[in-house]
Amino acid sequence: ELPLPSEEPQPEDSQTPAFPSETPIVRVVLGELRVSSVTPNSVQLQWSVPEGSFDSFMLQYRDAQGQPQALPIDGRSRSVTVPGLSPSHRYRFHLYGLRGGKRIDRVSIDIVTAAALPEELPLPSEEPQDEKRQTEAPPSATPLARAVLKELIVSSITPSSVGLQWSIPEGPFDSFMLQYLDAQGQPQALPIDVGSRSVTVPGLSPSHWYRFHLYGLRGGKRVYHTSTEAVTEEPQPEDPKAKDPQTEAPASEAPLARAVLEELRVSSVSPNSVQLQWSVPKGSFDSFMLQYRDAQGQLQALPIDGGSRSVTVP
Repeated sequence: ELPLPSEEPQPEDSQTPAFPSETPIVRVVLGELRVSSVTPNSVQLQWSVPEGSFDSFMLQYRDAQGQPQALPIDGRSRSVTVPGLSPSHRYRFHLYGLRGGKRIDRVSIDIVTAAALPEELPLPSEEPQDEKRQTEAPPSATPLARAVLKELIVSSITPSSVGLQWSIPEGPFDSFMLQYLDAQGQPQALPIDVGSRSVTVPGLSPSHWYRFHLYGLRGGKRVYHTSTEAVTEEPQPEDPKAKDPQTEAPASEAPLARAVLEELRVSSVSPNSVQLQWSVPKGSFDSFMLQYRDAQGQLQALPIDGGSRSVTVP
């Protein structure tokens, strides 16, 4: 059992002399714990293992209510995203390297999450309107038919783009407007044709958290609104051969290897966490992305290292 993060650090197990009959433990070392991205409700951390190897890792911290949280991590992972955090809050994270169920090394870091973003952006050159007033027709006009946008979902993610989809179960719209804040915090507005039910948002920054707002417009006014969140993927290393046409193999000579994900399974369940497992029976993936909605209905995205085959959702 691991002590809570508030306890004083214990002497590292590697400093304890081995019994005379035991073979000395191989030295294993955790490299510096670094932050790779911060959003209002999540933090992505990275580390290295410059010497030896660990069976697994354990990340510990206290949430905004002061309750201890423990996040088990696969021994092959070198990064983790901690979801469900509070905006503008200071956290201290402790990463433990475990061997044989014992803590061998520990590294720590202090991080303050980003400030919360506004829930809704005004349309360009337009002051925010009261949506209830927008749906009220003038007394002399025929009442407008009810129009409803169905849940906005993320259909694809790359380092520089996010694909979104939606449907209209009730009533028509004249057009749509997608709004979000870019990586520099500047508001962006993307007009969308009324016949569309999907859009790809280009020009995004890698490993960045975005909140997207889709508005349904009628008569130039917003009559319905739905939102979702997404975290873009990490940037992929550039292939130097791709820039030289002479070294590029013809499509018939270098087909992409087929990669397959096998069924996602639950390996353990607790009152506040779920552990999931999967396999890759064919090919390999650069990374994985786990998405779900929390108890408040907010979309959460958890990037996972490509070498991992399990994850615990805290």
